[in-house]
Amino acid sequence: MQQQAEGVSSTASAQGSVALDDESVTLPEGGVRLVVMGVSGCGKSHVGQALAACLGAQFIDGDDYHGEANVAKMARGIPLNDEDRHGWLARLVELIDEARREGRSLVLACSSLKRRYRDQLRGGDAALGFVFLEGTRELLLERLEARTDHFFKGAAMLDDQLATLEVPERETERVYTLDISATPQALVEQVCQQLTAQHASSKALTPGADSRLSAG
Repeated sequence: MQQQAEGVSSTASAQGSVALDDESVTLPEGGVRLVVMGVSGCGKSHVGQALAACLGAQFIDGDDYHGEANVAKMARGIPLNDEDRHGWLARLVELIDEARREGRSLVLACSSLKRRYRDQLRGGDAALGFVFLEGTRELLLERLEARTDHFFKGAAMLDDQLATLEVPERETERVYTLDISATPQALVEQVCQQLTAQHASSKALTPGADSRLSAG
């Protein structure tokens, strides 16, 4: 049985599918698990929540699962190291695996900056897809400076994340690459359309299927 998405700014048909700009979003049996990734300021939570609504998926903000020590460290402007992240990522793997085993769609916001972090997350679902939010340093810093409700502080931490970032490889990872200069709604619509098209053609999101999306 296929999953029918339930979305915002959408209308349900009598069959239970949801129209998104005159198209319905239909997911494969067992749902999909996606990680919205990128450095701080790229809009992971905003885009992730909208994408989850489009797909009828559960949304989880990975930042909510940081321990107190990690939050305190970042609030002091100190970047996390691999040891800090290990237990945090392990908990996120458990959440992904739980969704996969239960056949639920899940959208997770998580920076996932390094390839080995993404590989660890794939331990919860080998078919895990990544939505990479890409933007210029100037735009990212502008967004960060406008935020007052987040523990992430300072240009130095942004620069550390940009230096740490290992851009997903289209040849070996399941990835959508999005230009954050587009509106979140435009990006979400294009991801949902891509998922529908891939399902209709019976093609999974496979290595080499990178979709570079922008506000078309």
